[in-house]
Amino acid sequence: MRYNVDLNEADSEPRRSLTPKLDVDWVPLKTHPVFTAATAVDYDDSVSPPLRSLLVSDGASRLYFWDSTKLCLHRISIRLGEPEPTSVLAASPSKVLQPDVPLDFVVHKISINKNGSAIALVGPGGLWIMYLYGHSSTRDSSTVICRTVRVGPQIYNGDHDVIRTLQVSWHPYSNFHLGVLSSDSVFRLFNLSADGVQPEQEYYLQPVEPGQSKNASSICPVDFSFGGDHLWDKFSVFVLFSDGSIYILCPVVPFRSTYKCESILEIYNDAQSFGLKSANPTAVSNSSLAISWLEETFPNLVQATDGGDMTVIVAHPCALFDASLALQGPLRRACNNGNEGDISIKGAECEGRAVSLLYKLISKDSVLVTAWSGGQLQIDALADEIQPVWNLGSPPRVHVDPNDNILGHAMICELITGKLSEVKLDQPLDYTVWLGLPPPLLRLAIVDLALPKKMERCSLIMMFVDKLMDERIYALHNGGIDSIILHFLPFTSQSRGQDQTMKTPSVHPVLNTCQGDTSNPFPLCGFASLSDSFGYSWIVGVTISQECIVLEMKTWNLQVPVQFSNFLNEGKLAATATGEKNESERSEIISKNLLSGPKVVLLPQSSSNMRSVTADSIEGRSMLHQYFKLFHENYVEYAHTVYYELKQHGPELKRLIDDQQARLREAQQKLLKVGGKQELLEDRIERAIKLHNVLEERIYRLKNLPGAHKRPLSKAEREFKSTLDHFTGVEVDALHTSIDTLTARLRRYTNSSKNNNLVNQQHKIHRRNTCVQGSQISQLKSSLEKLSLLNAENAKKVKLVESTIKSKEANRC
Repeated sequence: MRYNVDLNEADSEPRRSLTPKLDVDWVPLKTHPVFTAATAVDYDDSVSPPLRSLLVSDGASRLYFWDSTKLCLHRISIRLGEPEPTSVLAASPSKVLQPDVPLDFVVHKISINKNGSAIALVGPGGLWIMYLYGHSSTRDSSTVICRTVRVGPQIYNGDHDVIRTLQVSWHPYSNFHLGVLSSDSVFRLFNLSADGVQPEQEYYLQPVEPGQSKNASSICPVDFSFGGDHLWDKFSVFVLFSDGSIYILCPVVPFRSTYKCESILEIYNDAQSFGLKSANPTAVSNSSLAISWLEETFPNLVQATDGGDMTVIVAHPCALFDASLALQGPLRRACNNGNEGDISIKGAECEGRAVSLLYKLISKDSVLVTAWSGGQLQIDALADEIQPVWNLGSPPRVHVDPNDNILGHAMICELITGKLSEVKLDQPLDYTVWLGLPPPLLRLAIVDLALPKKMERCSLIMMFVDKLMDERIYALHNGGIDSIILHFLPFTSQSRGQDQTMKTPSVHPVLNTCQGDTSNPFPLCGFASLSDSFGYSWIVGVTISQECIVLEMKTWNLQVPVQFSNFLNEGKLAATATGEKNESERSEIISKNLLSGPKVVLLPQSSSNMRSVTADSIEGRSMLHQYFKLFHENYVEYAHTVYYELKQHGPELKRLIDDQQARLREAQQKLLKVGGKQELLEDRIERAIKLHNVLEERIYRLKNLPGAHKRPLSKAEREFKSTLDHFTGVEVDALHTSIDTLTARLRRYTNSSKNNNLVNQQHKIHRRNTCVQGSQISQLKSSLEKLSLLNAENAKKVKLVESTIKSKEANRC
């Protein structure tokens, strides 16, 4: 047995509980009652997104599935590799976890924290946290009542639902910090161990200067991803906007989060060695700020540099009072000196809008994968290291307690004013290190998932990493789950001395939810990746229909990318295992020496008077004896050898004959089946011919319709039409989102200003804040009026363009 379920699995309390244990049965995961007896909910398209994520794994021996019908959470204990190496057993019945408060919204996504103690419930009605250890129900001993609290109720209000949560993710270095990106272009970090009502950190993203935005999609964020365990990447947040541009926030550190002391010392020594000793004053200034921030955030860092024995270091609350974080970006493609090349963000093959972002640290490469609504994945790698950058003269807003301890802070993250030069690959380190330049991107590949055309315009793609193999990425979409394996990583291949020629990633379908009908697939509502120490990997997908919930699972044993040569070798081994042999491997029935016949032996020379010799004479007898001896040695012994070999190979001959007869019978059966299907094939061919004739008649009638002979659009007209389609599909939605966000922000600021005026009239600081809020309200009102005018002008332009196109089409007809 590879995995043992928790001995207290049947208990509803933690390990010290005295609740009696319940007997459980271990059944195959695919036939578990949760997935076979549940009835699905028919969600309305206006409420339900195309994809939901209602299944998660704690990374050990438990699966969690949200039941949208009973509004509860199922905790399922599993055993990997029992009884067969490729099978998965699940405990039945499952443990039911019930929220202690009624939830009045539809859950679209669940996410579990690092230590498996809490799950985030995300939906259009808000954001809730469900703590997984509670008390038993008085009505049912198999049900656990769990404490459930709402996160940011004043911000993400389900009544108005104007400020929407775009992405929710647990921080990788904390069990209690939750990152939330919302539609008001604000990234918030909540500390659930202290206060889940107010955010601990707020970052107001401003990717463009006020009034300088050329399109609305450039100011609408869609997704974010935390960095990995590599230098300053661990303190970075990557934010994706609707037009595909990627920005970086660095450094972002949750209060009281823990890090390895060795990794912090590495970036601390790097700042002192390459930053302070640089001849460039900008590099000296940036590195000085980074060193100051590190020493304030990690007070024990100086002790560790003096030779202290520390393995883990804790981050303390810190905020530079005269500087805010700069929004680094947008990240552009790398170029060589003198050859700018293509530095565009969006690839030529990508269509639609950006929908999701994934960061993955693979050995020495930091890989960013951007998913587009057209079904393409844009894979890039960072060509340089990330460095922290601040905007001086922009102090943050800090919240402190009566003892002047920092409880939280908020800041506006803007681009650095002035034009920054692009980072070039062939420049020396003195021209790139600690100058505040955003790292360039190396384009590795653009993968087209080849989604059905009816799905492309509204496709949402979720991406997850594989726990067993770093080079593997899973993409979830309406059609199912695909596996993408990267075969080329620039810095990793260089460090390992491997072939540095760029290789195209391979795409393998894992699960298909279309069931033969690509126009109406079953929506995917859950995904989990399981793996064990023996190299086996399980992909579990849950699809939902109007009748039931279906669980699909795929298992394989692949620890390394599959190469074509290995595939051939496996094919040869499989052929040998099934008993198939080629001609050279077949045993010989008769040796080649026997097939050549008896040896030719020369007769002894006879004298001229042989005819006078009689058989009764002594000479005649000796001659006959000599001839008989030669005949016996050559022909009789040859015949005896042939008889012996044929007798010995009799069973082999019988086996070959039986094999040939079996193949003959199989061929005859196939011929009979073909003969039975001949009539069916003739009927299908006849129907196809009739359908072909009907289609020809329809085409002929369509040719005679008015307007069928109009000329195709010219290149300029096609470009203009694509611009209109992009404006209709992306820009108008982005403008409406911006207006709704500004309206919600104005309402929130108005309410907060009224409360502050009533409560804090005697404090000068609060009066100053009130004045600032009044100016902000006026700015927001003016911005709202400008956006309304801009929206009205755009609507007029669209109507004008439509009327122009209609008039041109009428003239052509």
